[in-house]
Parts: sequence; structure tokens; C-alpha cells
Amino acid sequence: MSLRVDGNRLLKTLPGLATRPTLARVREALFNIWQGTIPGCRWLDLCAGSGAMGAEALARGAALVVGIEQSSRACGVIQHNWQQIAAPEQQFRVLRGDVRSHIQQLRGQQFDRIYFDPPYASELYQPVITAIATCNLLADTGELAVEHAPRGWTLVSSEPLIVYRQKRYGNTALTFYRPQDRGG
Repeated sequence: MSLRVDGNRLLKTLPGLATRPTLARVREALFNIWQGTIPGCRWLDLCAGSGAMGAEALARGAALVVGIEQSSRACGVIQHNWQQIAAPEQQFRVLRGDVRSHIQQLRGQQFDRIYFDPPYASELYQPVITAIATCNLLADTGELAVEHAPRGWTLVSSEPLIVYRQKRYGNTALTFYRPQDRGG
């Protein structure tokens, strides 16, 4: 499978269905929603899979991209893709292992944009969103986008994060969170 990001840059992907890249139309919609907020931002890509979302963030000028992925093979692909896209002034890190453990290790760091795309049938939604909130990983003006199936999704609530937007794109949905006391 071939995958392209902003600027028509080709990314490597793993064969098979072990990693499910976010559909191009969903990526495009997300980056349209977050338009103008990516240059210079700190981006966290949870369950990074192919690394397409982090690659797109790098291509659009993110200052820092951190990706967490369980699969060592996928981590190698992500590392390769991000090296091909990152400009010398951009930083990126790929962390291999359990997303819950790595979130705890990131405590004290804050990100402007967080993208979370676990396997849809996983039990990761509640513990990861709760960990993002309790570890205070989202900057005051930051936003979290959670990719999930539109059906069978149980809305996850975790103060101080609140849901402020939901979008559906065929068989994919995005739920957006932000800090509750931000206003607007």
C-alpha cells in the first residue's frame, strides 16, 4: 500500500492489515479543522501505526512530533518516514511499547495537538484518555482528537477534558477534546 502526505510525499507502510492508516479524507479533514495551528506545535501521536499523522504534522511544520507504537516493525517504518520528512530544525521521537506506560513517562511534558488512534475494538480508550488528563499532557490551548468507529463508541469523559466536537467520515469518527476551563 502506498500512502502520501502533504506535498505529495510518499510514505512506507507495513504490508497487511496489522496497522490501519488513517484514511486520506479523514487526515485531510482533521488538518483542515486544525489548520493554522500546526506550524511550531508539539504533536503527540498515540498508537502511531504507520506514522502518517505524525508525518503529516511534520510536513505542515510541527516543531516536535512524538509517536508511541507497540509494534517494533511499525516503529522502524515510522522512524524511516519521519526522517524523510523532518526538516533539520524539527525534532521527533518514536517510542516503542505500551501507550499507557509511555504516557506516564511523558508526565510533565505538554502537547498542543494529540492524535489517538488505537485499534477500534481495544480497551485503550478510557485508560489512555484518563491518563492524558491526569498527566496533564494537553497544553491549555491544546486539543485531543480520538479516532474511533462511529458505532459502538462509548463517549469517554475525563475531567478536566471536555468533548467539544464530533465528526463522522463514513466508517470513521473523530471526537475532539480540550481543557474544560479554556472557554470558547
